[in-house]
Amino acid sequence: MSEPPGAIVALPEVSLGDEPSEPLAAQRVLPLRRPGRWIATVVAVVLVAQFAHGLVTNPFYQWDRFGYWFLRPTILDGLAITLEVAAYSAVLGLLGGILLALARLSGSPVLRAVSWTYVWALRSVPLIVVLLFLYNFSALYKTLSIGVPFGPAFFSFDESRLATDMVVAVIGLSLNEAAYAAEVVRGGILSVDQGQHEAAAALGLPKGYQFRKIVFPQALRSITPNYVNQLIGLIKSTSLVFYVSLLDLFGSAQSMGSTYPGDIVPLLLVVTVWYLILTSVVSVIQFYVERYYARGATRALPPTPLQKLRAGLTDLRARIRREAAV
Repeated sequence: MSEPPGAIVALPEVSLGDEPSEPLAAQRVLPLRRPGRWIATVVAVVLVAQFAHGLVTNPFYQWDRFGYWFLRPTILDGLAITLEVAAYSAVLGLLGGILLALARLSGSPVLRAVSWTYVWALRSVPLIVVLLFLYNFSALYKTLSIGVPFGPAFFSFDESRLATDMVVAVIGLSLNEAAYAAEVVRGGILSVDQGQHEAAAALGLPKGYQFRKIVFPQALRSITPNYVNQLIGLIKSTSLVFYVSLLDLFGSAQSMGSTYPGDIVPLLLVVTVWYLILTSVVSVIQFYVERYYARGATRALPPTPLQKLRAGLTDLRARIRREAAV
């Protein structure tokens, strides 16, 4: 029989029984067991150990020859050329990408069409084709002129005298890099909230000032990780300049491998380790740049590796104390 609304219903008394034999403070909460995680951890450790054992014990790697070649002047000279080409191409590619992104976002249909066509073409053509085309550019145009189209030329110059191997490598990589950087920059600009544009326009700020002081600094937070990925790819792409007769890091190792065919594997290991070092340095710089631009966008800045290490050691000591106290 249902009770009328508002009636007070007496509940039966519930006996809690005897007190627990063990105090609640002394009881331990057992963590959820995850056998799959332990199995995956063991498998990963075994595979890593086997890989490390093969690297150390396999005589085919010739680690003594690796140590001989690692700091040889020939290798270091090639490393310097790699850094030089990558630095020039990164700066020029980023500047070109910014211009292409602004053209893509402009109100001019001509600029939008030219920018889209450039990005489409350069992202479709392999980089090695671009480099080889530029390397043989003098066969198509022996002289370059600046003047009125289909009219008189103001001045001309010999293309073959200016297009050195370094210039060809930098121009080729910069042209390719600008196409990818344009999409990275455009995506970063579009990620800025539209309210920021409206607020800046409401204050009557000039368009250039809006972009430099308001839009672009906020877009950098999105641009930085994506462009650093492009920069890492650019560093590795410098290995292709060997095909335009520029002896970079890979080209120097390839040249020495032709002279010393028995040292090909150690030389390839030398190149691999140097590329690992370069990309690791760029990744560390990326972390601190992202951390800098995260100020004001997150409640707490991401911890640095040293802070993570200290926190891990503190947690480990606290866990050891809890285990010892039980």
